[in-house]
Amino acid sequence: MKRVITYGTFDLLHYGHINLLRRAKEFGDYLIVALSTDEFNWKEKQKKCYFGYEKRKALLEAVRYVDLVIPEENWEQKRRDMHEYHIDTFVIGDDWAGAFDFLREEGVDVQYLARTPEVSSTQIREDLAKVKGKASGYGKV
Repeated sequence: MKRVITYGTFDLLHYGHINLLRRAKEFGDYLIVALSTDEFNWKEKQKKCYFGYEKRKALLEAVRYVDLVIPEENWEQKRRDMHEYHIDTFVIGDDWAGAFDFLREEGVDVQYLARTPEVSSTQIREDLAKVKGKASGYGKV
């Protein structure tokens, strides 16, 4: 069985996320999503999510391409996760190109996938804020 892992926040789940998950699953038989916790998003990424971790996790678990959702609690856990979950392929968006090449040292194939160009969580948040006519209170601080 080939195991694939990807990481992310997956807030305001949209078809760009689904495309990434579908394409990631094509690299193997079992897809693990390491979902950024609320604490990790706030402390390390300076992001406040619209949906909390448990709701984002439930949404991902409902996606047919996803086999397991685990918490992402820090940047350093990636090396450990590759071994703990017996990962064959690491997949992430190409806006991270080169950032995770070090995982190849762990015997893992690293793939950077093109984003779905016409959609992004940031753009959705900005568009919603414009519609409301005021700052929405979530997103990058």
